[in-house]
Amino acid sequence: MDIFKRCYDFTAADEAIERGVYPYFHALETKQDTEVKMEGRNIIMLGSNNYLGFTSDRRCIDAGKEALEQYGTGCSGSRFLNGTLRLHLELEKKLADFVNKESALTFSTGFQTNLGIISSIVTKGDFILSDNENHASIVDGCRLSFAKTHKYRHNDMAELERLLRRLPAAKGKLIITDGVFSMSGEICNLPDIVELAKKYNARLMVDDAHAFGMIGKGGRGTASHFGLENEVDIIMSTFSKSLASLGGFIAAEERVINYVKHHSRPFIFSASIPPANAAVAEKALELLGEEPDRPKKLIKISNYMRKGFKERNIPIIDGETAIIPIMTYTNERTFAITKMLLENGVYVNPVICPAVKPGECLLRTSYTATHTAEQLDKALETFKMVFAKADELGL
Repeated sequence: MDIFKRCYDFTAADEAIERGVYPYFHALETKQDTEVKMEGRNIIMLGSNNYLGFTSDRRCIDAGKEALEQYGTGCSGSRFLNGTLRLHLELEKKLADFVNKESALTFSTGFQTNLGIISSIVTKGDFILSDNENHASIVDGCRLSFAKTHKYRHNDMAELERLLRRLPAAKGKLIITDGVFSMSGEICNLPDIVELAKKYNARLMVDDAHAFGMIGKGGRGTASHFGLENEVDIIMSTFSKSLASLGGFIAAEERVINYVKHHSRPFIFSASIPPANAAVAEKALELLGEEPDRPKKLIKISNYMRKGFKERNIPIIDGETAIIPIMTYTNERTFAITKMLLENGVYVNPVICPAVKPGECLLRTSYTATHTAEQLDKALETFKMVFAKADELGL
């Protein structure tokens, strides 16, 4: 069989485009901000992970420009060989200090960070316990590790303990969980996970891609949120969200970081973060330290939207983070509402089957600390109008 047959047979995207409801790959013509120009229209952005608003902050932009002038456009090699800049080392030191760990290591993308840490720290004969709703990069990192992976039902501590109890006591075990889950915005049950990790002699890794800059003291993430920074063995996060750049990092004991440096294939065989990306991440981290109330403002804005949705009878999954899922239930209703919202100046992210279970389709909305009251109120009224229209049409 020709392996391209599956490519030729894939027509779902073409069919959605033909029906005028294809919701992906819309092109921005301006900086990522609370309001953007998208395909010629001004749009309120409620689908970005630019949680702290640093992507359009002049101070971050200037830091990137200065790094381009000093270091050039790229590193032309891996960190292992010629690709380490003083800038990388400074950033890693500041990241480790910020999350109260001994050491940190940067990777070229957030996805690569999870591939790199998981595949190097566990191996054949070890066991991984992974929340069923963990990010795809964790799933692929588990596959790459050759360890035996057991998925437990989302935030189900009884099943996690049942799985841990069945594992050989002498074998290596790593529990991995998202801190803030990307689709639901739910925070993991870290206190109970820590307790189980101790009870069954397992190590614990938390993916703080969405939690970093959002929760915890001054935006320090999930472990800080619960006061458990000393109990989490590995903290992972990205630069593409709160730190307004591209890349990722892990923070842990110095000996763990040293081991990963010398054993992680995704780290050793990939080019290092370009200078401008590292400089922007460093500047955003610096600004977060100088403006520790920015994450509080982000949550205040998100709570304002939750209240507004409830008052307008828009069905949401309640929570306490800057991610608010709005239930649309079916693929057809999700596509139609996404299109109508965009036509009326509001961008959201549609999440449909098979990314979610049948009947659980939703709109993923997320917020930025620099959203204005005017933008939020306009968006709420647009949601009210569009949902009423969808109901009239029987969608």
